[in-house]
Amino acid sequence: MSHNRGTILVTGATGGLGCAIASRIASSREFGAYHGIFTVRDTKTATALHAALKSAKQTPMSSHLHEDIKISLDLSRLDRVREAAAHINGLVEAGSIPPLAAIILNAGYEEFGEQTWTDDGLDTSFVVNYLGHWLLTLLILRSMDREKGRIVWISSWAQNPEDRRNVMNRSFRDDKYKTMVDTDLEPLAKGTWSPNKNGESIWKAGYRRYGASKVCGVAMIHELQKRLDQDPRLSKISVLAIDPAAMATGIVRHTSWLVRVLVFRIFAGVLAPFLVRIHPNGTWRTPQKSARDVLAVALDNGPPPLSERPKGLYFNGSELGDYSSEAKDLSKGQVIWEGSVRFSQLKENETILQI
Repeated sequence: MSHNRGTILVTGATGGLGCAIASRIASSREFGAYHGIFTVRDTKTATALHAALKSAKQTPMSSHLHEDIKISLDLSRLDRVREAAAHINGLVEAGSIPPLAAIILNAGYEEFGEQTWTDDGLDTSFVVNYLGHWLLTLLILRSMDREKGRIVWISSWAQNPEDRRNVMNRSFRDDKYKTMVDTDLEPLAKGTWSPNKNGESIWKAGYRRYGASKVCGVAMIHELQKRLDQDPRLSKISVLAIDPAAMATGIVRHTSWLVRVLVFRIFAGVLAPFLVRIHPNGTWRTPQKSARDVLAVALDNGPPPLSERPKGLYFNGSELGDYSSEAKDLSKGQVIWEGSVRFSQLKENETILQI
C-alpha cells in the first residue's frame, strides 16, 4: 500500500455521522495511508472528535500513518469558508498533504424552533447545509486529485416531497411546498419560501427549509458534474450524493424533548443496531453503518454501481436510491447554480472552474 494515497476532507466531523466517519478513517487499516482533514465549528470545543480519534488510533486494526488535521470552519460565515479553503489549498500547495481524494460534505443544521439568518441576511439552514459547502468545494477544486477525486454530498429524504415518509409527516401537504425551486433561488436563500408563521407547526417550516437546502446539494450531482466534465483538467472528478437515513445524532438537539430523547436517543439509539440487521438500508441506521456507506461512495471502485469514476449517482445507504424530481431537472440546476454564484459572491479568480 502506498504511504500517500490522498487526503479525505470531512466537514461537520464533531457530529454523530461525521465523528463516526473520522473514527473509521483513523481506526481501519484500509484508510491507514490517507491523510484526514476534519472541520468543525470550533476545534477548541470538539471534544467528541478528539476523543473519537484518540480511541480509534488505539484499536488493534489501526495503522494510521499520518497526523490528522482539525480545522475550525463555521459554514454560516462565508468569510470563514474562504479562510478555511485558503488554509487547505496552502497545505496542498506546500506539499504538507497530498491532493484531496474525497470531499465529504457532511455538516448539517436543522431548525426546529426559531428561524435564523446569517450576518449576510441569508437563511441559516440554506447556508450551512448548502451554500457554505458549495463555496468550499469550488474554492478547493484546485487541490483535488484530478485523476480520481470525488465530491460527496450528504443528503436526506427531506429533499423529496414525494418520499413516503414526507407524505406521512405531512410537511409538504400544501401544494405550494411541493415545488422548492422556481425561477430564482432567492426565496430559498433568504428563507421566505417556508418561513415560520402563526397557525402552523414551526417544526414543519424548519424541516422544509432543511429539505430545500438538501435538494440544492443533490442537484449538484448533475449541474456541478456537467461543468466539471466540460473542463479537461477536472473531467475525471466525480460528484455523488448519499442519504445516510435517520440516526441518533445531535442534529435534533433543538427539537422537543419527545423527539430528541424518546424517538432519537431511546428508539434510534437502542433499536437501530437491531433494525439495521433486518433492513440495512431502511429508515433507521447507526452512524457506524452509515459511515461505512459514505466512505464506500467516497473511495471504493466497486461493486457496481460504484466504479473507478462513478458520476451523478444518488445512493440510499449501500444501494441506489431515488430522489427529488427537481434535483433531476437540469433547468433548475442552472437556477441553483446562478443563485449560488450570486449569493456567495464568488469571483472567477477564486476557483479554477469556469463559472
